[in-house]
Amino acid sequence: MKRIKRQPKRSLRTILIVWFLLFSIIPLGFVTWYSLSKYEVAIDKELSLRLSGNAREIAIILSDFRVGLQQRKDKYLRDPHFLYNISAGESAALRSQMEEWLKNEFSASLTLYNREARMSISVFKDDKGEIQNFSPAQDAVFLTEKLLASLKETREVGVIRYDENKKMSLLLISRVTNSNGKTIGYLEQALDLDRNFLNRLRARLKLELMLLQENGQVVTASSQELLGIKKEFFKKYIFDNPRDNLFEIQLRNNPYGFVINPADWGESRFYVALGASKTEAKAVLKNVKFAFVTVVGAVIVLLVFTILVSSSWFLKPLNELVEALQSFENQEQAITIPVKNDTEIGLLTESFNQMSLKISQARTDLRKKISELEHANREITETQTKLIHSAKMVSLGQLVAGVAHELNNPISFIYSNMIHLKDYSEKLMQLIEVAENDPKKLKETKEEVEYSYIKEDLPKLVASCQEGARRTRDIVIGLRNFSRLEETKLKEIDIIASLETTLDLLQGEIKNRIQVHKNYEPVPRIHGYITQINQVFMNILSNALQAIDGNGNIWISTVSIKDPKSKMSSVQISIQDSGQGIPPEIADKIFDPFFTTKGVGQGTGLGLSITYGIVHNHGGDIQVRSEPGVGTEFVVILPITPPT
Repeated sequence: MKRIKRQPKRSLRTILIVWFLLFSIIPLGFVTWYSLSKYEVAIDKELSLRLSGNAREIAIILSDFRVGLQQRKDKYLRDPHFLYNISAGESAALRSQMEEWLKNEFSASLTLYNREARMSISVFKDDKGEIQNFSPAQDAVFLTEKLLASLKETREVGVIRYDENKKMSLLLISRVTNSNGKTIGYLEQALDLDRNFLNRLRARLKLELMLLQENGQVVTASSQELLGIKKEFFKKYIFDNPRDNLFEIQLRNNPYGFVINPADWGESRFYVALGASKTEAKAVLKNVKFAFVTVVGAVIVLLVFTILVSSSWFLKPLNELVEALQSFENQEQAITIPVKNDTEIGLLTESFNQMSLKISQARTDLRKKISELEHANREITETQTKLIHSAKMVSLGQLVAGVAHELNNPISFIYSNMIHLKDYSEKLMQLIEVAENDPKKLKETKEEVEYSYIKEDLPKLVASCQEGARRTRDIVIGLRNFSRLEETKLKEIDIIASLETTLDLLQGEIKNRIQVHKNYEPVPRIHGYITQINQVFMNILSNALQAIDGNGNIWISTVSIKDPKSKMSSVQISIQDSGQGIPPEIADKIFDPFFTTKGVGQGTGLGLSITYGIVHNHGGDIQVRSEPGVGTEFVVILPITPPT
C-alpha cells in the first residue's frame, strides 16, 4: 500500500521568513555585497590595465632584442673573413673571431654549425662574464630536422630553449651562405632571460615578474617564492580565461595581483607574468568594508536579540530531538520520543521514531554480516599464505637453475680437459715403462705418443683446469657471501686487465667469429670487489656474444670522467655489439629478476639483474641503448671510491 506523504498544519519556514524579511536582511545584504564587489572589481580593473601597459613595454624590449640580434647577424654574415674561414674550416680563426665579437655582444653565446648542421664551435659567457668556448669531441650536436626544414623556407628562425638552471634562452638561428648562394653553415645567437634579467626589469618597473613555458611551467622568476608554484595553477589563466586573467598570489605575506601576457619569439611562444602589490588597495577596501560591516552589524545585533527571545518556542522541540539522537548513538535499543506539536518539527519527530526502529534492525543484520565476513577473511588469509609460499618455491627453483647454469660452464670445461689429461697420463706411463724395460725404443715411442705435443699442451690443460676450478670456487664463495650477507675485502682493480681476463675466458666463443675492437684510454684503478666486477663484464660480454648470429663485431672502450657538480671521478666502460638489438617494448624489463627472452632451459633471467645490483652496490650506474637490427650498447659507470 502506497504511503501518503503527510504535510504539517503550520509551516516553521514561513514563520522564520517573516522575521527575516521584517528587518530587511535580504535587501541590506544584497546592497552591501554589490557595493563591495563592484568597488573591488574597479580596483582590480585599474591594476590589470596598468600591468597590461607594462607587458606591452616588455614586448617592445623583446622586439628591440630581436632587431639587435638581426643587425649583428647581418654584420657578421657580410664579413668576408668569416665566410672564408667557414669555407676553409679554419676552426682556430673562427673561434678567435667569434670570441672577439661576443665581447661586444649583449647576447650570451654564439654557436656555429657546419653545412651538415653539426655543431663545430660555440663561444659563450660564463657566470662571471668570461668568454669560454666549446667544441664537441665525441657526442655530436645537430640542429633538428624541423629547424632545417624551416631554414629552407627563410633565412632565419627564432627558437626558445629551456634548461634546468632556471633560465630561458631566445635563439636566432640563421643560414650562412657564400657568394654563390650556397649554404655553408648555420649561425646561432642566444640571448639568456634569467633571474638577473628579471631583477633588472623589477628595479625598473617596480613589479614582480615570471617567465612561463607554454604549458604553464615557471622557468624563472624575480622572487624565489614564485618558483615553487605548480604549472597547473597557471593553466586556467593561460588556456581557460586568457582575457580576464588577473589573479592573486601571496608573496612575502603581501597580496600581489598578477596578469599573464603571451610573448612570441619567431614561431615559438612563452608567457610573461607581471605582478604588483595590492597592499594599499586592500587597505582602502578594508576601511570600506569596515564601514559597511558596522552598519550591518548593528542591524544583526537587533535581529539576534529578537531571535533569542523567540528561540525557546522554536528550538525547544529541536533540542529534545537532538538529545534523543545523542542517546541513540550510545544505546543498542530503539528510542522513541513523544510528538508534542503539529509543525514540521512534529513530522520530523515521527520520522525519527521510524528511523530509530529501522536502524536497530539494521544493526542486528550488520553484526551477522560482519561475523560472516570475518570467517571469509580468515579463509582468504590462509589461501594467501599458501600462494605466497608457492611463489617463493617457484622463485627459489629459478634461482637454483641459474646457479646450476653458472657452475655448469667451468665444471664442463674441467670435465672435457680431464679426458685429454687421462689420455696424456696413459701415454706418459707407457713411456716410463718403455724407459724401464727397453730404453732403445724410447725415442720411437716418444714419436708414436706425440711426446712433444703432450709436453707443450699438458701445462695448458692443467692451467685451464685450475682456472675452471678457481671459477667454481669463486661462484661458491659468492653464493656463500650472498647467503650470509658478508663483505669481502675491497681491492684496487685494473679495469682494463679485468676486461682482458674476461675476454680470455670467452676466447672459445670469440675466435673465428667475432672481431673485438678495443679503445682503451688510460683510466685510474678503482676500489671494489674484483670477483663481482669480473662477473659484470662476463654477463654483459656473454649476452653480446649470444646476441650476434654468425660473424659480428664488439666494441669496448674505457674513459675517465669527472662530475662537475660533485667533483667525483669515475671510470666509464662501454661495451657495444652488432647483434639483433632489444625491442623497445621489453627494454625497460631487461634488469628485472627472472626476465628472459630465451627459451625454456636456456636462461634464467638473473644475469643482468645481478649485474645491475653489483654496479649499484659499488655506487655506480648502468645504462643501455639499443636499436633493433643495429645492436646494443651497455655503459657502466663506476666511481673510483665506492660508498661505504
